[in-house]
Amino acid sequence: MSAFNTSEIQISTFLLIGIPGLEHVHIWISIPICLIYIIATIGNCIILYLIKTEASLHEPMYYFLSMLAISDLGLTLSSLPTMLRIFLFNATRISIDACIAQEFFIHTFTAMESSVLLIMSLDRFIAISNPLRYSSILTNTTIIKIGLIFAIRCLVLIFPFPITLKRLRYCKRNLLSHSYCLHQDIMRLACSDNRVNVIFGFFVALIGMLDLAIISMSYILILKTVLGIASHQERLKALNTCISHICAVLIFYVPIITLAIVHRFAKHASPLIRILIADIFVLIPPLMNPIVYCVKTRQIREKVLGKLCLKKA
Repeated sequence: MSAFNTSEIQISTFLLIGIPGLEHVHIWISIPICLIYIIATIGNCIILYLIKTEASLHEPMYYFLSMLAISDLGLTLSSLPTMLRIFLFNATRISIDACIAQEFFIHTFTAMESSVLLIMSLDRFIAISNPLRYSSILTNTTIIKIGLIFAIRCLVLIFPFPITLKRLRYCKRNLLSHSYCLHQDIMRLACSDNRVNVIFGFFVALIGMLDLAIISMSYILILKTVLGIASHQERLKALNTCISHICAVLIFYVPIITLAIVHRFAKHASPLIRILIADIFVLIPPLMNPIVYCVKTRQIREKVLGKLCLKKA
């Protein structure tokens, strides 16, 4: 009986889920997902190319924007191929090792995006509150150090996820709740003690909320600084430099907070709501961030239009 419990019922694969009840139109749903995948990849690559090749964009704000584009690309490449496989070919089966690897990359790039948004809020605060010393404070060396520190922070936070998931036993249940693998989703399927995963997952979530709290505090200080500026035109000019970043913060955090609220206060709500919000979380930020920055940031918009005009000529 002991051999049966440890080997017979131990599972080796998980089943991902598409959109329940709409299996007959999965092939049509795959079309907009495929377009989002293509546009997000091209858009973020364009941002990286422009920042690398245009000397006028070699400034702290754009270096941080390139970090955001890298995290968006990572989130796209680690999640959307699995979604496309489900909606195009109805291939829902994924090995446990592949699933754990995917959740590691998704959580790593999610943590990286949260960190970059935090750095960008501090960048905007320094630029508005101390514009004369902005370049001397955020030197290239400082930017590299900041990037490395936050990259190490992300790896230290997320690296225990696959280790703690790997030590768990999985039996009987193998149906995941989303079109991609997440830590909290995998650990719920374990038939062994997962308290370490629950505690550490809660700790990582608190770090994410701390990032949001610091971003909010930065904007409170920015608003206080802007209100102290005498000229109305200068106030608008200062706030205008923050609009793109505010949009990026909202695009990233609103789905996360909404999903947390649904899980906490609407446990009996349709699973379809949770699935759609979770899909929005990985689909929309990588798609919208390059669009927002191209539309709202004059320097990037002019460079993109300039490249397009040269090609037409």
